[in-house]
Amino acid sequence: MTYHVYILYSQSKNKYYIGYTGDSLDERLRKHNSNHKGFTGRTGDWQIVYTEKYLTKQEAYKREREIKSWKSRKKIEAVIGLGHPDL
Repeated sequence: MTYHVYILYSQSKNKYYIGYTGDSLDERLRKHNSNHKGFTGRTGDWQIVYTEKYLTKQEAYKREREIKSWKSRKKIEAVIGLGHPDL
């Protein structure tokens, strides 16, 4: 099984969301864009802007936690290739 770390972006919220999944990325995105409670609910315009593949759930979870720990939009945008490559 393959696991993915992914970064979503919502233009209407102008926010990023970081997650990981063992599901297909298309199915996970569909769930994020469905009308539900939670951070990604009720917006419906989330797009996948970045992914990484991992062989184990533990590796994917560790990377997700690492990215979330940055709490830095600049670092996230550097990872997805939107600038600041020195970060």
